Amino acid sequence: MAQLTIQEKLVSEIKANNQLVLKVLYQNNYKKIEHYILKNNGSMPQAKDIYQETFITVWQNIKDGKFTPHNETALQGYLYQIAKNKWTDELRSSRYKKTSFVESFQQFSENGEENPNSFYDEKENRIALAEKAFQKMGGECKELLSKFYFEKKSLRDIASYFNIGEASAKNKKYRCIQQLKELVESPN
Repeated sequence: MAQLTIQEKLVSEIKANNQLVLKVLYQNNYKKIEHYILKNNGSMPQAKDIYQETFITVWQNIKDGKFTPHNETALQGYLYQIAKNKWTDELRSSRYKKTSFVESFQQFSENGEENPNSFYDEKENRIALAEKAFQKMGGECKELLSKFYFEKKSLRDIASYFNIGEASAKNKKYRCIQQLKELVESPN
């Protein structure tokens, strides 16, 4: 029963946006989910994206009262299950299948041998697409991403600049990155 009380206290602290509790929860659960995604045909960037999406979903569900712990590891299990579901959805998506096929296909030249230049050509092409997509983004997203990635500003500094909370800045950065990815994947 004491363990369940700890889980209930944890949920209460998350609802109160306790930054330390959120940080510890985030860090303590990341490796397990990263391992699962890497073991199931994922990459490090995909693991980070899925985990960030998962963490935001869990945080939002807790804030909305959609989650109540029923045992001593309920929250960790909930995080893991949502991550598994999100990764399964990603693997089933046509975007993932198309990307995987194109990447595999481009690794080989017409005679079936590995093409060492294809990696660099693809990377240059992706950079050009990203630059073009970045120009299409809204002003606030461009400004936020520029401050974070080019000016190396902290999320705290960015939050202060935009006059929002640090968690909001993190969420906004995530949404802007997602928007940029979508623009890169559908360049028209």
